[in-house]
Amino acid sequence: MDEEKNTNASEETHTESDGGTKEYFRMEGDEVLKKVKEIIAEGNARRIILQNEKGESVLEIPLTFAAVGAVFLPVLAAVGAIAAVLTKCTIVVVKKAGK
Repeated sequence: MDEEKNTNASEETHTESDGGTKEYFRMEGDEVLKKVKEIIAEGNARRIILQNEKGESVLEIPLTFAAVGAVFLPVLAAVGAIAAVLTKCTIVVVKKAGK
């Protein structure tokens, strides 16, 4: 069995009115950077939003413009710094409607 899910992490998916989806990943701060890198590598996200425990947006990353990896280096550094400060946070992934 290949289960790497942390018991502290949780996932939810909601369908939007435009047919797209929003996925919510709740996790500890030290897991955030790894998950953001996975989401970027998947390539089907339109935007990533980092929220604190209160549900307030701390960082929004639009992904429509950045197919080049070098563009993401400062963004990933910011994600890592924010994740180090937050104990628990939510990653919201906005995805396009399936074609």
